[in-house]
Amino acid sequence: MAASLTLFLLFAVLRANQAIAEKNDATIIRLGSWLSPKSNSTSWVSSSGHFAFGFYPQGKGFAVGIWLRDEPENTIVWTAYRNSPPLSSTSVIVLDKDGPVLLRNETGKRTPITNSSFKVPAYSASMFDSGNFVIYDKNQSVIWQSFDLHTDTILGGQILSSGQNLVSSLSKSDHSSGNFILVMQDDGNLVAYPVNNRRMDDAYYGTQIFGYVLLTLNVKGFLCLVDDRNRTLRVLGHSNVHGQNTSLIYRATLDVDGIFRLYVHRFERNAKSSVHIVWQNLFDQCDVRGFCGFNSYCSSVAGKGVCHCYPGFTPINGNQSMFLDCEQTHKYECKTSEYPRMLYNFDPLQDLQLKNIVPYWVEPMKMETCRQACQEDCDCAAVLYERGNCNKFKLPLRFGRIKQNSSNTVFIKSPSGNAIIPNPEKPAMIHVDDKKDLILTLLLTLGSISFLCFTIATSIIFVYRRKIHSYTKLSTSANLRFTEDCSLRTFSFDELVNATRNFTEEVGRGSFGVVYKGTNQGNNKRIAVKKLDVVADEGEREFQAEITAIARTHHRNLVQLIGYCIDDSRKLLVYEYMSNGSLADFLFKSEMHLSWKQRVKIALDVARGVLYLHEECEVCIVHCNIKPQNILLDERWVAKISDFGLARLSSLPEHSRMRSTSELTSGYVAPERQKDASTSVKVDIYSYGVVLLEIICCRRNIDVNVPSEEEIMLSTWVYNCFVRGELKKLVSVDEDVEWMTLERMVKVALWCVQEDLSLRPSMKNVILMLEGLKHIPIPLSPIPLAS
Repeated sequence: MAASLTLFLLFAVLRANQAIAEKNDATIIRLGSWLSPKSNSTSWVSSSGHFAFGFYPQGKGFAVGIWLRDEPENTIVWTAYRNSPPLSSTSVIVLDKDGPVLLRNETGKRTPITNSSFKVPAYSASMFDSGNFVIYDKNQSVIWQSFDLHTDTILGGQILSSGQNLVSSLSKSDHSSGNFILVMQDDGNLVAYPVNNRRMDDAYYGTQIFGYVLLTLNVKGFLCLVDDRNRTLRVLGHSNVHGQNTSLIYRATLDVDGIFRLYVHRFERNAKSSVHIVWQNLFDQCDVRGFCGFNSYCSSVAGKGVCHCYPGFTPINGNQSMFLDCEQTHKYECKTSEYPRMLYNFDPLQDLQLKNIVPYWVEPMKMETCRQACQEDCDCAAVLYERGNCNKFKLPLRFGRIKQNSSNTVFIKSPSGNAIIPNPEKPAMIHVDDKKDLILTLLLTLGSISFLCFTIATSIIFVYRRKIHSYTKLSTSANLRFTEDCSLRTFSFDELVNATRNFTEEVGRGSFGVVYKGTNQGNNKRIAVKKLDVVADEGEREFQAEITAIARTHHRNLVQLIGYCIDDSRKLLVYEYMSNGSLADFLFKSEMHLSWKQRVKIALDVARGVLYLHEECEVCIVHCNIKPQNILLDERWVAKISDFGLARLSSLPEHSRMRSTSELTSGYVAPERQKDASTSVKVDIYSYGVVLLEIICCRRNIDVNVPSEEEIMLSTWVYNCFVRGELKKLVSVDEDVEWMTLERMVKVALWCVQEDLSLRPSMKNVILMLEGLKHIPIPLSPIPLAS
């Protein structure tokens, strides 16, 4: 009871504050003002000119509503009496004490637009720039507003509360009630249904959040579910459209096709307006139950659905792209016929799903027996053979859709157009194809198959012999030098002393040792030599086995191991030289700078390198220490990961403890590794997410030298900026940033740094999301990074 009262008070306060805030930018409409479709005064317009209330054309007449004055056509956002017949051109709207009253001159009927009576007389009205039409009493108190009633749309500042709903329009030109409804249920779950099938089993979308919940769309374009304390429970969608000298108007509409979409309308000075879809709850129209009508099924290409009649059925309401109803082309009195099997054919439909249709008969049997049982059953319209069970379905068939690779085959029982119902007094004449034609067909088929098999076998033998010849030729070539180019080289310690000029030029210092710059005396190429500080106390053969395993990893985004040296207790590794140093130098040193496009490319390079370590090399390698210092750049600015596979070479417990302490304070280590030292590929996903945030913002993930306390933890600050729609704060004002790419990178990074490792995506999905090939859900709030 207390929660209900709190929700009511919150709702009332929001409404009151909204009306007060809008008063200053509204045009006052006085008593006696009137509108007519035939006059020059057909609508009352808001002060900005973006919204209007009045008559708009519908069908052969007019309707009364509110619309967004857009180009090339207006966008209707609210309609009064949306299911009433169109009004004639002689209708008039007059503002009197009962509010806006519709006068039908042809009948003399008087109808209040508000569909309600007021306790006090109306005194004035206003059409606000928010799209809200408000009526006041003489004390300027709000006694009615259009935001309290919903059709198919909510606007910025509007709320959908418990028990309220949105109903789609019938079509783009007819705004009467359509085929789908989005309900904010009393239990707090926001659910979409077909209008005529409001059973829970028929729902095709639900948020699965329960309690006292409101759906809000704020003026900054965030579509959110909030609780009774106005705390955000989930961000469904938002917009990051920006621009100077630009007005942005947001609306969330349950569209004609049943998909709930968030739009942003952009109005620029001295330019035409534009509209963009910034979020939608479903991406495939075939996922909407009821998109196609009775006895039709849905197939989609790139999310756009098309309805088809089942075999043996023809359209009732024309060949429409939506809501197609079909009926049987030929109809027979099946139950009065002694030969029902002669009236029907069976047509298979691959990958067809019959969602939420309960079969009226299910029995285990063989497939052929199943088809025969349906053919002899006059009530059976389709049969699905699945897991050894025969499932029979009656007409009408609904919610059918093609789902690729679903491995379902449904047999549709279709009427035969040339069926002859035999006379019971005469035996049925059954015609059989000529035997000669049948034999000829079989011979041609078998001959074609034999010829095809012979051709394939000959081709395989030819290709095999050619490969053997090529291999033999290459093997005998003196210039191949396979061993020199493709295997690890063994260096002596003196060679490396000379190559590095006695280890004088240090170029890096990592977790496992110091790296020196050198020159390979054999080919005069630059190399990087790492002196390992502490390695496992094992034999030379075991060390060589570990190094050989590392050398088998070949990828353009991994630093290549060239060779090694073992000299008693001294062990050294020789790598290709990376001329541009580490990523950390460019991210954290103000005198060095990487462009936005370079940073985006580096983020993808690192992701591809990690994907190779996790899934594509011979043995899965968990790096455990991904950070900018271990990401190096070559002369072409290709990013490569270093220090992978070296964790198994560290020996002393003291060294492991020192590394662990250093990692914990750096902020790159995953929470689960801090607690129990457990290792999985999700450890690297977390570290990559931290690095991705640093690449975006060009700053360390933990930095106390920042303007505000909120900015110390990078992940917390980025999430707050994301929720508030302030992503531009994350990058420099003079950078040429692509905002859609920035938003994708932020969302991916926030998913990667989730405390719950099950929520972190795989590296393959990370790459697909970064490239814009996979939908990215709105991320949850990450746990603050370790301090």
